[in-house]
Parts: sequence; C-alpha cells; structure tokens
Amino acid sequence: MSSPPEALGEPVNAQKLRTGFSRMWHATGYSISGLRAGWSEAAFRLEACTAFVLVPLSFWIGRDWVQVALLAGSVLLVMMVELLNTAVEAAIDRIGPEWHALSKRAKDMGSAAVFLSLLLAGGIWIAALYRFFAALP
Repeated sequence: MSSPPEALGEPVNAQKLRTGFSRMWHATGYSISGLRAGWSEAAFRLEACTAFVLVPLSFWIGRDWVQVALLAGSVLLVMMVELLNTAVEAAIDRIGPEWHALSKRAKDMGSAAVFLSLLLAGGIWIAALYRFFAALP
C-alpha cells in the first residue's frame, strides 16, 4: 500500500509548486475551464447573454466612470455569484444524491445569494435608467 503524497512531503496539487508567470498561466486555464463549466448551466448562460447586452449599454447610460462601474459591476457580480452557487451545488451533489437538511440549506443559501445579487443589479439599473430618461428633454 502506498503512502499519500502529503505524507511523503509532496504537495497534492502540482499548482502549488508553480510560481510567477507559469502559475498565472495555469490559473488562467483553470478559470477558463470554470467559465466553460458554468456555461453548462442555463441560468449562467442567460446571465452571460444579458451581460453581453448590459455591459456595453452601461457605457452609454453611465454619466461618469462611477456609474459605468456600478452598472457593469452589478451585472458581473450576478455572474460571479451564480458561478459560486453552481460550485456549491456541484460540491453538494458530489457528496451524494440523498436528501439532507444541511445540503438543502447550503443550496438554498446559494440560491438566496443569487437572488440578492439580482435585486441589487436590478435596483442599480432601474435607478440609472430612471435618471437617464428623466434627464432627456
């Protein structure tokens, strides 16, 4: 029977041995893999397609860099929270398919985080659109 790698002083993850540009290069690859994995989720695809429209629109609606950052950032925040929610759900599903109160709680909290990020983004966009159209002659 072989010993686990950590018992031999070897790191379990080869990424921990990389430094500098090599580490950054590989981390970028992992991030792209995460985005591809997120694309398999219908909610993330919908949010990404919405972001494809809203992020450029934020440069037209925003009056200064702060408004543009809030508008675009709120949309990107929704996507980030959705990816984290998907990661939580995947980890819970990895543990097992049977129902458990803690699994339900973790998934519900992830869903609530997405809901709150959507409320935040919606509020920011409604306020910005109101100011934008109220300022028109």
